Amino acid sequence: MTAVKSRPSPAQKSLTFDPPRAAEANGKATANGRAQPENLNGNGAIDHHADGGGKNRRRATAESMATKQRDISVSEFFAKNRHLLGFDNPRKALLTTVKEAVDNSLDACEEAGIVPEIWVVVESTGNNRFKVSVQDNGPGIVKKQIPLIFGKLLYGSKFHRLRMSRGQQGIGISAAGMYGMLTTGKPVKIISKLSPKKPAHYFELQIDTKHNQPEIVNGKGEGVDLSAKSFHDDLKKYEIDWESHYRTDEGKEPQEVKSGTRVTIELEGRFIRGRGSVDEYLEQTAIANPHVTLHYRDPEGNESSYQRSTTQLPPEPKEIKPHPYGVELGRLVTMLKDTNAGTMSAFLTESFSRVSSAVARKICEEAKITTRSNPRRIGRQEADSLYQAIQNTRISSPATDCLVPIGEQLILKGLAHVVPGEFYCAATRPPAVYRGNPFLIEVGLAYGGVSQAQKVSLETLTEMLGESDARTLRQFLMNSFDGLGSEAADKILTEAEMGTRQSPGRLKKDEIAQLHAAMKNVNLSEGQSMQVFRYANRVPLQFQPAACAITQSVLGNNWRSYGLSQSRGNLPQGPVTVMVHMASVWVPFTSESKEAIAGYPEIQKELRLALQAVGRKLGMYLNRRQKVKQEGERRSVFLRYLGEVAGAVGVIQDLEDKKVESLYEKLLHVAKRKTAEADTKLDDRGKKIAEVDEEFGENVLIVEQPEIKQI
Repeated sequence: MTAVKSRPSPAQKSLTFDPPRAAEANGKATANGRAQPENLNGNGAIDHHADGGGKNRRRATAESMATKQRDISVSEFFAKNRHLLGFDNPRKALLTTVKEAVDNSLDACEEAGIVPEIWVVVESTGNNRFKVSVQDNGPGIVKKQIPLIFGKLLYGSKFHRLRMSRGQQGIGISAAGMYGMLTTGKPVKIISKLSPKKPAHYFELQIDTKHNQPEIVNGKGEGVDLSAKSFHDDLKKYEIDWESHYRTDEGKEPQEVKSGTRVTIELEGRFIRGRGSVDEYLEQTAIANPHVTLHYRDPEGNESSYQRSTTQLPPEPKEIKPHPYGVELGRLVTMLKDTNAGTMSAFLTESFSRVSSAVARKICEEAKITTRSNPRRIGRQEADSLYQAIQNTRISSPATDCLVPIGEQLILKGLAHVVPGEFYCAATRPPAVYRGNPFLIEVGLAYGGVSQAQKVSLETLTEMLGESDARTLRQFLMNSFDGLGSEAADKILTEAEMGTRQSPGRLKKDEIAQLHAAMKNVNLSEGQSMQVFRYANRVPLQFQPAACAITQSVLGNNWRSYGLSQSRGNLPQGPVTVMVHMASVWVPFTSESKEAIAGYPEIQKELRLALQAVGRKLGMYLNRRQKVKQEGERRSVFLRYLGEVAGAVGVIQDLEDKKVESLYEKLLHVAKRKTAEADTKLDDRGKKIAEVDEEFGENVLIVEQPEIKQI
């Protein structure tokens, strides 16, 4: 038979190559256009680089790539990724620097048992450059630790301790100093005073980002000691700022600040007022820390103070051991290798909280391991069995003395001291556990009062308008004042007879005064939306609200059942301020910048129950207030016609004037009795003064507010 050669299909034709082109592609074409055979290596594979040349020569080898591998310092990483720490824009960087320094000061004072007093100074040193100084009256820092605390990332005393504290990672203040060095080239300045009799220590340092080590700039690399005898002269000599005395009333002799630490960082930043500002952060800090006094001087030289409402320090939290439910398998294996315990029973009781000898015996029986086994000789399979046994054994929840809640009474004091309102309530949930970590949720609520927009002065409003980057007046009002919605902004602009699209920066003096007057006169309660203050271990969280479990829980709560208007997916309307505080030994932040809390189911459940607790109290107050209002209107209708009714009855029955007056008095008595709710008076606890059978419950405060003109 004759073989028939098949004709290639179009698809096959597209996959064929002309010999000369294929040869050229391999770089080995001959003069007659034929390709030379490929070089083969010892394994029969094609070696494209046998001749050491050609266009397709490999650019790197395993050996050359190996020479480029090196360690990456944590400082190098965060210098390139500083947005992870909250330094992604100048405005946020300024606030983060103040926050980290204030948090450290509060922790140091409380741990030393000192009622904290803190001085915050923000000075402008040039175009978008600021010098931030924060001083406290704490115990000070020993000389050896100062460079490490302020000049090395991931260095601190709080990371390995399971107890409530503001700082956790040992990054914050050193990262702020690194940001200042990167943006201005200026070192961090620290002065620490331990007592009036000991020398103070002064350092100027910066971070070596390649090695994550501090570099001391002054004193020939060793810093400078300021003698106790010539302390004030040395301050002038080295041009060091230091608050040497507490502020007191006139006529009283000021007391000396005996110890403390002051850190000064010069950085690139942007100072604004309103939402997300240093002013707002300090105000919210005063709410959650009623035992602190804050003195603040802004770049314009304006000074303000937030005085403490109590001198009682919160109890010192106790350190606890990790709970077995919060330890993962890999961590358990590491603990088994590193332990000094001689037996498995001793390992379990000494390494974990809430594990007694009886519980350790149950765990070992479940894992089929003897209690006298050597924990360092446990294999991987046995460790897995031990881990599963821990999960299947009932173990008590961890101790909660590691947590220090603010307390309902102090929440009420803090809110009433800073947030104007007519009704205040608070609720603290019992401690709960997530991943073996104890936590608790506290919620405070304030209703009524004037908006932030009505508290602002004319001078401050002028500065805010000049600094704002908003394109329209409507946008300026909504972005600058918490809780000011679109409806309230439109009311203000209507009262001021201004257009919504006017530019904030182009207003004249008389127009600014007109806008300020409108903000004072308009009742904003109808168009105002709820303000939400978020806290974690007494620290305000001011950014990434949408990603936070607190905001999600507030949005998910049904506030309509408590008398507030709320559209789906939005915050409720009304003059309401809610503060939510989470206290935990380890707050599950969504990022290193500590701006939002992760939404664990256990946390969301406690948030929901706490919000419902204050919501019920608010609903009772609003219902009672509405009933009083309705009964008052009903009584006014009665009073309007009682005289005519009495007179008509007197004419019909031909009564004397005295009997007509007597009839009127009787009708008036009946009207008052039928509308007795209108006479309800409440004390400052929210209880009826005349009756005690009905009450809002505990931890409620009611304050009468002056009426505001409505448009």
